[in-house]
Amino acid sequence: MTERIFNFNPGPAALPSPVLEEIQSELMNFKGTGMSILEISHRSGAFEAVLNDAVARIKRLLNLSDAYHVIFLQGGASTQFFMVPMNLLKPGLSADYVNTGTWSTKAIKEARLLSQNIHVVASSEDRNFCYIPKNIQFTSGSVYVHLTSNNTIKGTQWAEFPDTGGIPLVADMSSDILSRPLDLSPFGLVYAGAQKNLGPAGVTLVIIRQDLLDRCRVDLPSMLNYQTHVAKNSLYNTPPVFGIYVVQLVLKWLEETVGGLEAMGRLNDQKAGLLYDLLGGEDFYRPTADKDSRSMMNVTFRLPTADLEKEFVAAAQKQGLGGLKGHRSVGGCRASIYNAVPLEAVETLVSFMKEFVRTHG
Repeated sequence: MTERIFNFNPGPAALPSPVLEEIQSELMNFKGTGMSILEISHRSGAFEAVLNDAVARIKRLLNLSDAYHVIFLQGGASTQFFMVPMNLLKPGLSADYVNTGTWSTKAIKEARLLSQNIHVVASSEDRNFCYIPKNIQFTSGSVYVHLTSNNTIKGTQWAEFPDTGGIPLVADMSSDILSRPLDLSPFGLVYAGAQKNLGPAGVTLVIIRQDLLDRCRVDLPSMLNYQTHVAKNSLYNTPPVFGIYVVQLVLKWLEETVGGLEAMGRLNDQKAGLLYDLLGGEDFYRPTADKDSRSMMNVTFRLPTADLEKEFVAAAQKQGLGGLKGHRSVGGCRASIYNAVPLEAVETLVSFMKEFVRTHG
């Protein structure tokens, strides 16, 4: 294939075309240094400018106060599954977890390796994780409440976050970070693998509030202690330089080209609305998530048979619509429509789906 396709992959996922073009244009000579961004020192002024600009843009986009620290780590969300309890759960303390699917389940498993005081206070496992739990009773005295804001595999998302009665929220926001306006004041810690809405695989964003940072254990290996990375501005060791650079370009695109989170949220609502309107009007395509819990980022659906699903994915690929196969653990189909997926891509997908049901329904 010589032309670019419309990319609906769940992660690594689509990046904005202007960002890819900017990377291409300065890959051999970054900002007049005579070196590629892949070659420059992470201690250089050129890279520190990139890093500091990325931090500043995240703080502006999310309207973060000085109480919040922004750091870039490695290891993905999977490393955060154990870093969060390792740092915050001192002996005798407890935490609440809400289980809404695969990634929540993995976070709970990792936390229980470190503490016996992990309470699963709500779960949607009884209906195969097709909904977001409501009316949750949290445990008095818990250090934090952990949840996954968007569930890529099951296609569910928190439209509104629960009132925890003052217990800090901790969230894995890997798949919907910066996709809509968000008040982070109830959150003590947010983490996100970059490879869906922020940039390439290999860099992880962590936002931590000062009061939780103050509670972190000090008897930890340096690389696993949030205080280490905050104190060194993400430069304690060699960071993922290229990944942070791409994140910075994506943030610039989001802030200066798209117009911020209000504009991004409206566009994402429009994209998701086109797909869900189609799914709601067809018996051929069946959404897998309850209507009030559906994700704006990952639209999951089934066709009448598994054979038809395979034919759908293959036919879509031939039409330049890639990445529509559902996760291997659940099957079906999935359209991941993250920030960088343009409206035109969703419009083209909807047209294809209408034609497919006309010829196969």
